[in-house]
Amino acid sequence: MDCWKRATGHSWIYPTLIICANGFFSTMRPSEPFLTPYLTGPEKNLTIEEVTNQIFPVWTYSYLALLFPVFLITDYVRYKPVLLLQGVSFIVTWLLLLFAHGVVAMQVVEFFYGMVTATEVAYYAYIYSVVSTDHYQRVTSYCRSITLVAATVAAVLGQLLVSLADVSYFHLNAITLASVSLAFVCSFFLPMPQKSMFFHRKDVTETLPGPDQVVATVGSDRPSRCQEDKSSVCADRGPAPEPQADDPKPQNHMLSVLVQLSKDLRDCYSSRKLLYWSLWWALATAGFNQVLNYIQVLWDFRAPSHSSAVYNGAVEAIATILGSATSMAVGYVKVNWDLSGELALGIFSAMDAGSLFLMRFTDNIWACYAGYLVFKACYMLLITIAT
Repeated sequence: MDCWKRATGHSWIYPTLIICANGFFSTMRPSEPFLTPYLTGPEKNLTIEEVTNQIFPVWTYSYLALLFPVFLITDYVRYKPVLLLQGVSFIVTWLLLLFAHGVVAMQVVEFFYGMVTATEVAYYAYIYSVVSTDHYQRVTSYCRSITLVAATVAAVLGQLLVSLADVSYFHLNAITLASVSLAFVCSFFLPMPQKSMFFHRKDVTETLPGPDQVVATVGSDRPSRCQEDKSSVCADRGPAPEPQADDPKPQNHMLSVLVQLSKDLRDCYSSRKLLYWSLWWALATAGFNQVLNYIQVLWDFRAPSHSSAVYNGAVEAIATILGSATSMAVGYVKVNWDLSGELALGIFSAMDAGSLFLMRFTDNIWACYAGYLVFKACYMLLITIAT
């Protein structure tokens, strides 16, 4: 018992295990590749026009509106409460998906899903507040890997249940509800951090991730969720040391935090190279999220789910594996990205654009699937290079 108390109180292993369990169960959503067939099927009986024009756009705008305030609140409340909020949002999302009906109810679903994706920043920032800098690289790899594994398992499981066991989309969503509920339970066992990046700086001599590292993790795709490898760059830089008063004035604390945030942003983006890579990052991630949001609509248009076999889960599983492989390959290829990064950026961005044109102008569902695989693999490669 004493060994367990010491492990939970002082070791990096315990919080890493809990946050990885949270990441696995929150990403293990076998119903997600089949969202559009579910909404347009007999369970919800919505039209494809309602799904495309009235429901899915709500996620885009709610995510945009919530992103920055959630980022500041996450730091202020020290991550764990936001992870609990994410768990509640997950549960509300899937309860509504299971039992609510109508366009308005599904718009509320998309709003809560926007809350889910906006609060993902807490998942990636939490672990850096409870472990030492010596373990940053290891815990980053664990957090990233577990979500990729969960996304692959979820997509394969969903496809097998639909194709071989003839499980309904309703029951797939019930399985997802159980999984995200387990993620919510895991959040309760996370130790509460005593420090954060801006509002609760305890030790300025210890390097914390910079704001660019956290912002980097926000632009993740739905299944894979992160590009947190940027933490190594930010750990080298770290926040600028500043005198810490024993009893700072409360009325000036918020102002000092905002000033520090503006200084960090200025330091980050005074580099021209970092600025244009960040612009590419923002534009590419925005486009990637839009493709993820509407790709099932395109697939349903090319091969209507009510009259054709649906292989969305298999395609998502293969796309996740390819994305993981290309990301891993970057780490083993001996290339000077300072010299060759722009060339790779141009070549693979052109391939991404070509795959989008292919998906747009082909009528063949298999060509659409192939275009999506190329698109996601190239994006994951480029986002890793950018990191």
